[in-house]
Amino acid sequence: MTTNREILRLAVPSILANITIPLVGIVDTAIVGHLSNAAAIGGIAIGTMLFDLLYWNFGFLRVGTSGLTAQAYGQTAVSGERLAVSGECRKILTQSTMIALMAAMFIWAIQWLFVTAVLAIVPCSEEVAQVARDYFFVRIWAAPATLMLFAFKGWFIGMQDTVSPMAVDILVNVVNIAASYGLAVYTPLGVVGVAWGTLIAQFTGLLLAVLIVVFKYRIVHIGLREIIAAMRGPELKRMMALNGNLFIRSLCFMVVYVGFTSLAGTYGDTELAVSSVLMKLFMFFSFFVDGFAYAGEALVGKAFGKSAISHQPSDIKAVVRTLFNWSIGVGVVFTVLYAVWGKAMVGMMTDDIAVLAATDKYIGWLIAMPIVSALAFMWDGVYVGATAGVPIRNAMIWAAVGFVVLYVATFQFVGPQALYIAYFAHLIARVIYLTIIWKRKYGL
Repeated sequence: MTTNREILRLAVPSILANITIPLVGIVDTAIVGHLSNAAAIGGIAIGTMLFDLLYWNFGFLRVGTSGLTAQAYGQTAVSGERLAVSGECRKILTQSTMIALMAAMFIWAIQWLFVTAVLAIVPCSEEVAQVARDYFFVRIWAAPATLMLFAFKGWFIGMQDTVSPMAVDILVNVVNIAASYGLAVYTPLGVVGVAWGTLIAQFTGLLLAVLIVVFKYRIVHIGLREIIAAMRGPELKRMMALNGNLFIRSLCFMVVYVGFTSLAGTYGDTELAVSSVLMKLFMFFSFFVDGFAYAGEALVGKAFGKSAISHQPSDIKAVVRTLFNWSIGVGVVFTVLYAVWGKAMVGMMTDDIAVLAATDKYIGWLIAMPIVSALAFMWDGVYVGATAGVPIRNAMIWAAVGFVVLYVATFQFVGPQALYIAYFAHLIARVIYLTIIWKRKYGL
């Protein structure tokens, strides 16, 4: 039976790791802001966006690996404090890291075409574009480390271990900040030193992840024969099918999140600033609920693995109920937080009078978001643990369609409010669809 203590053991390290992530962007912007002009700041911002667009689509390396590993773990006997790594868990790690390496090779091959195509679409000065190119063509060499870290993080979570990915994330972020500052300020590299700092940090994190696998999980060597065996057979087909569905899901996420920001920009600088501030506050909440979603991936996957042997689905139901209690609790806490201090929190992020005044009419959306999004995020975690790629793919397709349809249907009548109506609708669509499918297939 899953206990609250077990959920917190998995969720809290993920939350702590998530909170450190925004610090990197803040420090990078501060470094560039003090070293150079607005063009450099804009160039680094666009360069970072290029990688967000690129790596977002490879999120399946973490998500798919997590669910598959958790199920394999559930079928593995673990005695005492000694971690038993089954052959299946080992095979999943091999498969996911090899896929990550192949994906990195693909990214290296298309790097020039990608950056040229995106910069042709994004409106910016040639000076800004050049800084973005310089940043991109340095940081791109970290692709193998970045994508393999996705795979390692998913594998650790599946192994019911969120402390290891927390340690890796914190190390990456600390090294990133220190190396970026040192190289940008104390070497002739200037603003491009920020890209070199990220490159160094990613490979440092990869080294720590490998060391954890070697010393904690006793996986010292994976031979060529083992790699070849892992990259064939029904298990690989299952992983590729799951990853394909998750890839489509990621593309639909981009429709919503990139669409939200892009459409906000069409209403002017003030509305864009408002949407940016509110989204940052919403993302702050997501750091917490994501921690419980990660716990859901691990625990639901383990429960499915155990049920494959014991044939007791009641354990799965109990796990899901307990996880939703926690996620709803987090949603309620943040609903109260935003209702009482929402305006004050906006004031901490900007002192622009026009932005503050314009934000008032959207505060209600900020208050309403936590509970609905907590349900959506937790369902994602549950379905990832169940390795049910088709339902979460379909849910996100319908959600993206709902976002577009609701915006098109309402923007002429309510203006920028249509963005928030559409965003809220996409969350509701995910919750309703995934709830119905789960009830039909597994019961509640």
